[in-house]
Amino acid sequence: MEPASADWGNLLSTVNESDATFQEDFDTMTITFLTTSFLTVILAPLGLAGNAVVVWLLGCRLRRNPFSVYILHLAVADCLVLGIVGAFCLLDLTYFFLGENIEFLLRINHVVVFPYLMDMSLLSAIGTERCLSILCPLWYRCRRPSYMSAVMCTLLWALSLMLAILDWVYCSGINSDMERDWCTSFEFIIAMWVIFLFVVLCGSSLVLLVKVFYGSRRRNMTRLIVTILITVLVCLLCGLPFGISWFTLTWMDMDLGTFSYFCSRFLSCVNSSANPIIYFFVGSFRQRQRVRPTLRMVLQRALQDTPEGEEPGGAPPQGPTEQAESSAV
Repeated sequence: MEPASADWGNLLSTVNESDATFQEDFDTMTITFLTTSFLTVILAPLGLAGNAVVVWLLGCRLRRNPFSVYILHLAVADCLVLGIVGAFCLLDLTYFFLGENIEFLLRINHVVVFPYLMDMSLLSAIGTERCLSILCPLWYRCRRPSYMSAVMCTLLWALSLMLAILDWVYCSGINSDMERDWCTSFEFIIAMWVIFLFVVLCGSSLVLLVKVFYGSRRRNMTRLIVTILITVLVCLLCGLPFGISWFTLTWMDMDLGTFSYFCSRFLSCVNSSANPIIYFFVGSFRQRQRVRPTLRMVLQRALQDTPEGEEPGGAPPQGPTEQAESSAV
């Protein structure tokens, strides 16, 4: 049984066969391919701009905290996903309309595994850390290492890169049965990692919901919790289907696998583009300040981990230096 990634050549040939009868039979598969590819090419630059703003604000304008470090790295991973998927869809359209044989399409297709795994890993780390802050508050406030977020992000980048490189080396060009066996093994390992991240995402989200709405020690809802829950929900709805379709193409019918791959690729672009919208929506929702808030203030409110009622105007406290920066932005 060939691995899922080895079927990409068949997917391209399926679409290309419909190109031979382009004017006679504009079938459902071709319409799906063209629609999702065009929408991805349009949406990717917009998502890149939004994530670039988040990277700039978190990297240069906001004081770092454990969660802002994760969000910063998540925005970088989203930029990579949007850039790679957008470029890949553009090359797909070029291949479709011009009929040119672009040999490195398959290799670019494997590159997206790296930021995709990093995206899922960071969301799992964010949810896990927020659960630790609720379940073990004394340890989290007093004994948690200050460099823990940076170390975790570094380890996750290294792990995602290693898995993506192994997948690219053994699955981008299969010339023997041994290479096919190695590719199948690495695809299985990556699939197990994605399943593990899915379980962590669901488990951490469930803990947050239980602690907020049920139990004797209820936690007040904060904007950070809302941001995490909405981001995880969007990831499960739009980001997870790409991983499922990527690693189940082998066991699916070719037409169904092709259709699900094109749709899930577009949904992964939606997932990465939606994150900046979530941050600024949560940060600007029910604003009580009379002055018009800046993007910096809105993003800061989205990462606020204290109940609104405990802060004057629902905004986090600022020192003299931060107030001066806010007026300057």
